[in-house]
Amino acid sequence: MLNFAIVGCGRIANKIVDGIISNSKKAKLVAVCDILEDKMEQIKNRYIEKTNGSNKIIEVSNYKELLDKVKIDVAIVSTESGYHEEIGLYFLENGVNVIIEKPIAMSIQGAQKLVDEAKEKNLKLAACHQNRFNYPIQLLKKAIEENRLGKIFNGMARILWTRDDNYYLQAPWRGTWALDGGTLMNQCIHNIDLINWMMGDEIDTVYSQTSNYIRNIEAEDYGVIIIRYKSGKIATIEGSAIIYPKNLEETLTITGEKGTVVIGGMAVNKINTWRVAGDNEEEHLSVDCGDPNSVYGYGHEALYKDFIEAIEENREPLVNGLAGLNAVKIILAAYKSQKTGQAIKFEEFNEFSTIDMVGQKLRF
Repeated sequence: MLNFAIVGCGRIANKIVDGIISNSKKAKLVAVCDILEDKMEQIKNRYIEKTNGSNKIIEVSNYKELLDKVKIDVAIVSTESGYHEEIGLYFLENGVNVIIEKPIAMSIQGAQKLVDEAKEKNLKLAACHQNRFNYPIQLLKKAIEENRLGKIFNGMARILWTRDDNYYLQAPWRGTWALDGGTLMNQCIHNIDLINWMMGDEIDTVYSQTSNYIRNIEAEDYGVIIIRYKSGKIATIEGSAIIYPKNLEETLTITGEKGTVVIGGMAVNKINTWRVAGDNEEEHLSVDCGDPNSVYGYGHEALYKDFIEAIEENREPLVNGLAGLNAVKIILAAYKSQKTGQAIKFEEFNEFSTIDMVGQKLRF
């Protein structure tokens, strides 16, 4: 039985609790940490109510006190994004496996430190890009690996959402360069991970244009990224926080010489188009996991199951630290491209942080 701790008891922590409970044969929650006592209580009580109070749960406001009070095998970091690196690194340095909600860090150097520390300590590190485990996403990845779409030409991710002023006012760290970034880092990173996973190739260059049109935040409320892969494939990502009057779509499109697939739904959980040579599209269109109760989707349960098995089998998790690093690096390359007006050579790009964007003019 692995002992889990949740560090950061905000909104996403409800999904984290459900993910731990779904793996209750091998995982239990033993500690919660947050600077706000009422948030800790709410998450602790959610777990107790759903498990009939089966074990004691420690509460602390300082994560550095946790290891003195209880044995922890896995720390899940779900604080404001700007603290992910510091907290994740602390637990890795102290021999604890770590799962970090997106993004794993706000700089390339910070993400690399996490990856290197996990490797040095022979610990498991995962980035919580849970949508990889969605059944339609798994079907598409399998079809690509089996070459059923033929040569892949391009991919497109569109995340056209609205995030009104209240979204940012209720959590003032959102939209700041120090703790969050803009719509590309906050809303688009999951689909950036997915499209990069589907392309399965080394990146040559990243080019981006972003703007802040109307939201009262430091970072962008709209952005477009173009990724050129060394094989010639092209991926495009369009992200928005200003769609009127509500979320419009979240889709992932992959096109190849023998197939075109579009996955949509609330959290890329539904096949919209499956035109693959030799396949019956109607059969695939019936694949619909049903919309989840939030854009967080269903994947935490499966991601935690895979992480537990990675510990047991001493292998890398499906969404390991390197995957988290690459997703962050793509977005930081997009930010540097916006800052410089140039396409960024990905292989040579090893130092950049969201902080380097402070003062950058995004509103024209």
